[in-house]
Amino acid sequence: MTDEKLDENLEADASATTYPEEPPQYGVGPFTIREVALGGVWLLAFVVSFFSITAIRFESVWTSGLLWILTIGVPTAAVFLIALRRLSPDGIRRVGSLGIDQFASVAFSVSAILWLQLIWETVAIVIDGGPWVRTWVIWVSFFLMVAGVFLTVFAPFIAPFDEDFRGRPEIPAHRNARPVRAVSARPTPEPRPAPEPESADETAAYAAVAPAPAAAEAIAAADEQSWEPEHARDTFEPVETAEASAEEPGRHQAFWALAPEDRDVVDEVGIPIFRVGPTAWALVIEDRGDTFVVRHEDGRVGYLHDVEGVTRG
Repeated sequence: MTDEKLDENLEADASATTYPEEPPQYGVGPFTIREVALGGVWLLAFVVSFFSITAIRFESVWTSGLLWILTIGVPTAAVFLIALRRLSPDGIRRVGSLGIDQFASVAFSVSAILWLQLIWETVAIVIDGGPWVRTWVIWVSFFLMVAGVFLTVFAPFIAPFDEDFRGRPEIPAHRNARPVRAVSARPTPEPRPAPEPESADETAAYAAVAPAPAAAEAIAAADEQSWEPEHARDTFEPVETAEASAEEPGRHQAFWALAPEDRDVVDEVGIPIFRVGPTAWALVIEDRGDTFVVRHEDGRVGYLHDVEGVTRG
C-alpha cells in the first residue's frame, strides 16, 4: 500500500472521530463557517473575473493568455477540493504532499500577489505620466484574494474560523512532508599500501627469465630481418645462406617454427614459462640442435627441448 493511500485511509477513519474535550462544531449544512465564507469570497472573485481588466479594450483574465491560471483558476480548484472533502468522504485528500487547506493557502496567496503586481504596474504607468490603463477589476480581485488569504493562511488564529482547525485527529504525515534525513559525510578512501620491496628470490627468478644480452642482440637482429620489405628481396623465398641452411647446432639465424602440438617452453631451471603450439608460429632466435631458444611475443625468452616434428618457416 502506498503512502498516499495509507494517509487517505487513516484520514477517512479519523474523520468521524471527535475529541471529548472539544465542543461540537456547527456550520451551514455540511460546511463550516470558514468554508462558507471562503466559498463566498471565491464566488465574487469568479464573477468579477469575467469583466474587463483594461480600460482601452475588453480583456478579462480569461482572454489574457495564461494569466487566468494563477489569478482565478488555481483558487477555483482549491475551493472545489474543499467542497469535495465535505461531500465525498472518499474524495481527494491532498495535492501532492500538501493537504487541501495547505493547497488553498498557497493558491490564494499566489493569486493575491499577481493581482498586486497588476496594480503596481498600473500605478507605475500613471506616475510616469501615462493613462490609467486598468479598471476597478484589479482592485476588487486583489482585496477578494487577500480575504481568501485571511481565511486560509491566518484562519487558525482568527475566531471563529479557528474552530475549523481545533480538535482535528492526528494522522501520519505524507512522506514528502516528514522531517528530512540527516546527510552523512562520504567516507574518505583508504590510502593504498606502499608496494613491498622485492625479495632476493623474486629478483633471482626474474633474472632467470630475462633474456641475456647476447640473446637480446639476436632478437633485435631477428626483428630487423623479419620486417625486411619484400621489395628489397630478389625473390619471395626466405633469405637463407648456404651456411644457415646447414642447420648446424649453435647457429644464430632466427626463423619461424610451428610445433605439431602444444609444448612447454621452459626457463634455465626447467620451469615452464609459456607454450607454443600448432595454432601460431613461434620465433626461434637460436638453434642448438636438440633445443630451440624461443622468444615469446611479449619479450620472454625460453628453451624448447622437444624439437621433434617442428616445422620451419
